[in-house]
Amino acid sequence: MTAQVDPSARIAPGAELGADVVIGPYCIVGPRVVLGPGCVLAAHVVIEGNTRVGANTRCFPFSSIGAIPQDLKFQGEATRLEIGRENVIREFVTLNLGTAGGGGVTRIGDQNFLMAYSHVAHDCQVGSGVIMANAATLAGHVTVEDGAIVGAFSGVHQFCRVGREAFIGGYSVLTQDALPFVKTVGNRARTYGINVVGLQRRGYPEPTIAGLKRAYRLLHRSQLNITQALERIATEIPGIPEVDLLAAFIRSAERGVTL
Repeated sequence: MTAQVDPSARIAPGAELGADVVIGPYCIVGPRVVLGPGCVLAAHVVIEGNTRVGANTRCFPFSSIGAIPQDLKFQGEATRLEIGRENVIREFVTLNLGTAGGGGVTRIGDQNFLMAYSHVAHDCQVGSGVIMANAATLAGHVTVEDGAIVGAFSGVHQFCRVGREAFIGGYSVLTQDALPFVKTVGNRARTYGINVVGLQRRGYPEPTIAGLKRAYRLLHRSQLNITQALERIATEIPGIPEVDLLAAFIRSAERGVTL
């Protein structure tokens, strides 16, 4: 089936529309945009820049996708935005192109749910299965790993990482990395234990959750420094991949981690 385009929409020459694309009233699609099969632009959606959108992604009214970065250093260089499959991009979401200084690409994975007014700035790397609640904001160069949840009206500082399956509570401010599998809440943020309910809902076995809880206690509730805690974790909680991932995340932190 060919694309369905409302007569009021404006599709620039050069834009590529996959099969079964639906473009609603007053949408604008730029000349370097590629829309995968089954994409739906509801109405008043603007997609511009060198932007590629994966199959079956749905964009709701007044979302702005692929605009130039909100970065004074940007000089019009050739950069891009890559969006994966089956994403939901709600009203007034803003997703910006990358910058040359940040690698040149803003990237969003598959099956993410970006609620109204959320913002993904230049050069961010967002994994798959991520939820960004209303008005959650990622400054430039932020990494959000698979399965993370960023609560409403939360802000993540430039170059921070949000770990896999992390839960960021609403109205939080992150200036350091947020640990995977952990609840991080507040302004300034601190941790409140392993996200047990979220892990149970996603099918993690009890031994894994127990191992993560023990690792968290060593990190947060003992008299050990981080180096000592990581040594204890390595010797006392072997053979659990999620615990190994947590420890590796801490070791690789450049801005420090929130505890």
